[in-house]
Amino acid sequence: MKILVADDEAPARQRLRSLVEEIGPPYEWVGEAVTGEEALARNRALAVDLVLMDVRMPAMDGLQAASRLAELPQPPAVIFVTAYEEHALAAFDGNAVDYLLKPIRRQRLERALSKATALTRPQLQALQALQEGEAEPDHVTTRYRGGIQRIPVEKIIYFRADQKYVTLRHSSGEALLEEPLKSLEQRFGDRFMRVHRNALVSCRHLRGLEKAPDGRCLVRLEGAEERLEISRRHLAQVRRWLRQGG
Repeated sequence: MKILVADDEAPARQRLRSLVEEIGPPYEWVGEAVTGEEALARNRALAVDLVLMDVRMPAMDGLQAASRLAELPQPPAVIFVTAYEEHALAAFDGNAVDYLLKPIRRQRLERALSKATALTRPQLQALQALQEGEAEPDHVTTRYRGGIQRIPVEKIIYFRADQKYVTLRHSSGEALLEEPLKSLEQRFGDRFMRVHRNALVSCRHLRGLEKAPDGRCLVRLEGAEERLEISRRHLAQVRRWLRQGG
């Protein structure tokens, strides 16, 4: 089975390639792609049997590329690589097409490879609905001490971006995420509010505003001692939300 790896992050591609090569026959790594468009081109050139497809890629993402592949007379199987929580994808039919939750383990990849078949239109539509927020996640999955930690959304106080990572502050502590802040904002919709270009706060934990000695406006959050800065761009929205009582 010829396998193409499509992911815009080089370490992720290398990880999948290494795992496929470790597993060995009948599975064979034959190439990689950085975008959805490149995945389509490599599929045509290499006569691929299966694509390990990242959901989020620049320009044409994994869902769009999978939709195009599904239209082919003999489409390859597609296994999605995603940061979505397992419980959210449980409703997505995994008997015909599977998904891999990052960080990927060899045993999990082997199981997915063993049952991979061609992507069907209803399955693609189910994942697209999830991507668009029609099925709201109630947990965030993070890596913790070599394992997986699932944090209920109602316990999350804020997300704050800091260079490469996003800090997730919850009622019992903190965790680090690699998912971009913009993606988190899209996933959680109106349950979180943007207060700064680097911060999202939980609406259920938002309690009020404070003025800092230097004149900056800060947001007060239940369950967190720290005060997050509110940018001028988002101040009116926060004030309106507080006046209306949420």
